[in-house]
Amino acid sequence: MTETATAVSGHDAPVARRAQARRAPGRPERPAGRSDAWRKRLEIALFITPALVLIALFIAWPVFYAVRFSVYKWKGFGPLADFVGLDNYRLVLQDPDFLHAVGHNFTIVAGSIIVQLPLGLGIALLLNRKMWGQGILRTIIFVPYVLAEVVAGVVWYQLLQPQYGMVDAILGKVGLTPPEQGWLGTPEYALWTVLAVLTWKYLGLAVILFLAGLQSVPEELYESAQLDGASWWQVQRKITIPLLGPTIRTWCFLSMIGSLQLFDMVWILTGGGPAGATTTMATYLINQGTKSHNYGIAGAASVILFVIAFVMAILYQIFILRRDTQDESRKARKKVKA
Repeated sequence: MTETATAVSGHDAPVARRAQARRAPGRPERPAGRSDAWRKRLEIALFITPALVLIALFIAWPVFYAVRFSVYKWKGFGPLADFVGLDNYRLVLQDPDFLHAVGHNFTIVAGSIIVQLPLGLGIALLLNRKMWGQGILRTIIFVPYVLAEVVAGVVWYQLLQPQYGMVDAILGKVGLTPPEQGWLGTPEYALWTVLAVLTWKYLGLAVILFLAGLQSVPEELYESAQLDGASWWQVQRKITIPLLGPTIRTWCFLSMIGSLQLFDMVWILTGGGPAGATTTMATYLINQGTKSHNYGIAGAASVILFVIAFVMAILYQIFILRRDTQDESRKARKKVKA
């Protein structure tokens, strides 16, 4: 027994000496997990590089060229030689047409949220209940959103034609008199008509997002509320709408950015008319660029549009969406502590 222990000790002695040498003060230890950290960095770089390349090609580079054009007086021909500095920005900001376009954009932002939010929420609450043909109704509501803007715009342009369009024909059958110049040709009605078409087009997105948010609401909360005798309205006000808060705020953000950048539907329906009644910032810069060949003015307008959208996105993120990220961080910390 003693001989066996001695043999084992003699066999383990070199191993012990090597371990002691590795722990010697003069020989630094290799950091644990260093190779894993480098591998993670390489994986992150591999995944984000394509996205960064696309952002550089389709966002950063066009923005750079827009800023460059905005400080020159350029008609689209020849080199950029007539440097005017910030004069193009001054002209744009003093142009009543551009100021009206900004007002139209913000009107569409407010109108889209005020109209689509209650409609989308009400339809989502209705479709969230079990009923016959639920899937068909969801598909019908979502179809307008997946239609191309050009297709939807052309269809509504034909429907809204004065006297010969289907909308005027239906109104005439029920005894109502439509505007003589049509809904898109009368300045008092044109912007609101465009807003109605936009509501039809994008309401499906709100409904689908709200339906997805409703699926995450626990059924136990509804059952507890029913046992406590809460009415349907109290359940929606105290449970459903507060838990849908992050989804609603995300949809409002998407609607706001889309309304600021609105171009294609307005361009097809009215072209910014009549008499500038539906001009948006996007249609203004297109008119200045492709029609009037004032590419310096168009570049300045595009930069101003970018700045307005960027500032509104940052402010919305700071004051509204940040609360959602803070709530998620608190939940994550609680899970870690548990």
